[in-house]
Amino acid sequence: MNTSIQFDYVFCGAGLASLMLAYKMKSEVFFENATVLIIDREEKKTNDRTWCFWDDKPNIWQDLVAKKWTAALFINKDISISLKLKPFEYQMVEGIDFYQKIQSFLNTQKNVHFLKDTVLSIEEENNQVFIQMASTGIIRANKVFDSRFNASILESQSNHFYLKQHFKGWFIETENAVFDIGKVTFMDFSVAQKGNTRFIYILPFTEKKALVEYTLFSENLLPESEYDDAIEAYLKKIGTGVYTIKRIEKGNIPMTCFRFDSLNSKNVLRIGSAGGWTKPSTGFTFKNTERISTKLIKFLKEKNDFKEFKTRSRYWFYDLILLDVLAMNNHLGASVFSAVFLKNKPESVFRFLDGQSSLKEEIKIILSCPKKPFIKAFVRRIRKGF
Repeated sequence: MNTSIQFDYVFCGAGLASLMLAYKMKSEVFFENATVLIIDREEKKTNDRTWCFWDDKPNIWQDLVAKKWTAALFINKDISISLKLKPFEYQMVEGIDFYQKIQSFLNTQKNVHFLKDTVLSIEEENNQVFIQMASTGIIRANKVFDSRFNASILESQSNHFYLKQHFKGWFIETENAVFDIGKVTFMDFSVAQKGNTRFIYILPFTEKKALVEYTLFSENLLPESEYDDAIEAYLKKIGTGVYTIKRIEKGNIPMTCFRFDSLNSKNVLRIGSAGGWTKPSTGFTFKNTERISTKLIKFLKEKNDFKEFKTRSRYWFYDLILLDVLAMNNHLGASVFSAVFLKNKPESVFRFLDGQSSLKEEIKIILSCPKKPFIKAFVRRIRKGF
C-alpha cells in the first residue's frame, strides 16, 4: 500500500462518541499538534436526535441544555408515583446544538479536518492503519477510532444476548393542556406489554408541547405503523384533543454486554455503540460516552496499545444479568423496573443507573428485584461463562 495522506488520529464516523472524543482531545495541550481527520458519509446539520442524562453538579455541557426537570413520573398498570430527583436534574441536549458546538470549536483548532466520504475497509500493516475510502482513495493513520456499528457481529455470536431499545417519538403540540411541565414521564408501563417490555416516555416542554415516545426493550423491531398506533392510542387516552406532529424521532440502540473490546487491535479502537459505550441496560449514552472518553484521553497520554484499554466495571456484570433476564423473560420488564423504582429512593436508583452508586445501594436494589428469574439467570451465566 502506498499513500501520502497520513494523520495521527482518524475518526471513522462523526457521531456523539467521535465528536466528544475529538473535542476533549483538542481541548488538551498534549494533543495540540496532533493531526486529526473526522470522516462521515453525511454532514451533521440536522436536529436528528436528543440526548438526556441526569447530573447532580455543573458539567461542561450546561450551555447546551435545552430543558431540565427536577421530578419524574413512574407508572405501571396499578400505580403512578412521583419521583423527586434532587439532588439530580434530568437534562436534555438537542443533537443540532451539540453538533454545532463541537464543530465550531474544532474548526478553530489547527490540524483538524473533516471529510465527507464512506469508509469501505480498515486494514493494519507494519504498525500503520490503512483506510480505504469510497471516493478519496487510501488514507493512512497512526491510530483509528471506529464508530461504525456492525449488527452482524452481535447476531453471529451466542454468548451474549442482543436486545434492542427501539423507539419512535412524536414532538407534538396539543389542543388541551395535558402535560405536567415539571415532571418527565420516565416510564409508563400502563400500555399493553404484548409479551415484551414496552413503555411510554414523555419529555414535557410546556403544558401543550412534548416529546412522546413509544419504546421497547426487545429482540425484534416492530412494523412502523405499530409505533404510530401505540402513540396515537396513548394520546387519546390522556385527552390531548387535536394535536399536530412537529417532528419525528426514531432510534434503535443496541442493548448487549458483548465484549466489544475483543474487536480492538493495537491501533484500531471501536468507540460509541460500536465499542459498547452505550449503557447496556438502559440505552443511555451521553454521560457514559463522556466518562469513557475522559478515561480514553488519559490512556492516550500514557499508553499506546488499544488492546489494553478496558471499560468494564462491576456495573457491566449487573447489566449482564439484567439483560439475560429480559432476553429470556421479555415480559418481566415492567415488574423488574417497578420493583426497582418503587422499593428504592430515586437518587439511589439514578446513581445506580449512572454507575455511581455505593455498594450498600447496589445490594438493596438487587435484593428488590424479583428473585427467581435473577437467580436462574445468574446460575445460567455461571455455567455458560462471561
